[in-house]
Amino acid sequence: MATESRHVTEYIDRPARVVYEYAAEPANLAHWAAGLGSSIRREDGRWFVDVPQGGRAEVAFVARNDLGVLDHEVHLPDGGIVYIPVRVIADGENAEVVLTVRRAAGMTDDEFDRDAAAVATDLATLKQILEASA
Repeated sequence: MATESRHVTEYIDRPARVVYEYAAEPANLAHWAAGLGSSIRREDGRWFVDVPQGGRAEVAFVARNDLGVLDHEVHLPDGGIVYIPVRVIADGENAEVVLTVRRAAGMTDDEFDRDAAAVATDLATLKQILEASA
């Protein structure tokens, strides 16, 4: 079964390596990714967030790499797993961050739009943080 995807992007006036290094640090998620959860903590080498629907979810990240890949899986309290593809792409001296929002089974158009809007807000926050630190 095909799943609908939407690519949400943000251009950041900082080098791609700087953007990647900040975004790849799980402890920084609480500063810019409110859509994921309100806090993040490390326990026994694993990362957990308190999710908006209640409970906590484990976030498993791809290994650090030189390709700008920030993919991660969110293991929800109900047992579901959400795969989130993220890329930091060099654009000259700057960067573009692309996060793919995937429509979950049974998700309405309004819910899908809200998810994409929440991601856009998170990426705008990432931009604000990184450009302010320049």
